Amino acid sequence: MSKYDPLWNWIKENGTDSFKLTFAEIEQIAGIPIDHSFLNFKKELLNYGFKVGKISLKEQTVSLYSHSPEGRSAAAKAGYPESHQEDRGVTI
Repeated sequence: MSKYDPLWNWIKENGTDSFKLTFAEIEQIAGIPIDHSFLNFKKELLNYGFKVGKISLKEQTVSLYSHSPEGRSAAAKAGYPESHQEDRGVTI
């Protein structure tokens, strides 16, 4: 069991292909403070059908999108470069 399981389950049940959460929202949903370990744990989100698109320290937001073809399309419409869609260039 991961410390971020409550967050991953919430994201999976959200019913949206592409969205942003603030750090404060993530902390509230997960029930724990977000920390640097999130960068390692975010890979678990693939098991729930989602990926992290972009992490913005300036805006204190995390962009997420479904790993399904519909989610990748939504990510492209949101302006995420292909590198973010494939989780190779998360911006921090």
